[in-house]
Amino acid sequence: MHFPVNIPLGNGHVSVHFICETLAYALGYRYYSYLRKNQHDAITDTHRLIIFAGAAAGAFIGSHVLGILENPRKLMQMDWLYFMGNTTIIGGLLGGLIGVELTKNKIGVTVSSGDLMVYPIALSMIIGRTGCFLAGLEDGTYGVASSLPWAVNFGDGVYRHPTNLYEIVFWLLFWVVLSRLEKKHELVNGARFKLLMVSYLMFRLGIEFIKPAYQFGFGLSVLQLACLAGLAYYYKVFLYPLKNLKAYARTAVYLL
Repeated sequence: MHFPVNIPLGNGHVSVHFICETLAYALGYRYYSYLRKNQHDAITDTHRLIIFAGAAAGAFIGSHVLGILENPRKLMQMDWLYFMGNTTIIGGLLGGLIGVELTKNKIGVTVSSGDLMVYPIALSMIIGRTGCFLAGLEDGTYGVASSLPWAVNFGDGVYRHPTNLYEIVFWLLFWVVLSRLEKKHELVNGARFKLLMVSYLMFRLGIEFIKPAYQFGFGLSVLQLACLAGLAYYYKVFLYPLKNLKAYARTAVYLL
């Protein structure tokens, strides 16, 4: 396979990465709409739109701010092209979380708004990371050099950890495990989204060690510090894991 993978079109080509990114947003939203149509939603249409606006604003700011902080050496250059071009999923998720919580507090919504988004997010990430892999070195989501049998040469002769493929595997496993958990136990309101955030932040905290990111003298990158901050926010998931289950489900677990 030659990277980046593009589709010839006339005298030019279309980036498969762009196609995957577009499909990720489109199919993710369609899947969300399907789930909302077939499940009870305690949040009104109007409030949903307002919350989406808050999430979008928070995600935009968070993804770009954390993206530029990812390389502190370039921070002082104040390069707006660099600012607009560098984004990170971690910043998008954490920024979106802040935007949603502020918006919900303003409009008085107390129930979880993220549970319906969990599987659509997983689907979008699987499609999006497929595009990242096919983009090769252009995307910057590859890992450090590796001699493992599954290491990938993205076009420059260096075999690297395909960390974008690792992430696809993570999302597939998360989907399967969460689905099985929900078949056995009923989760409380908001637990599904908390499990997504905690699982992904833990995954990214670990995977960043094999990515060519700028690290401070104490061995952690900006993204890893952001992951630790997010995990600290969700500390109750670790201290009281059974509180994510409905009361009768907790009783069944204790009896087992």
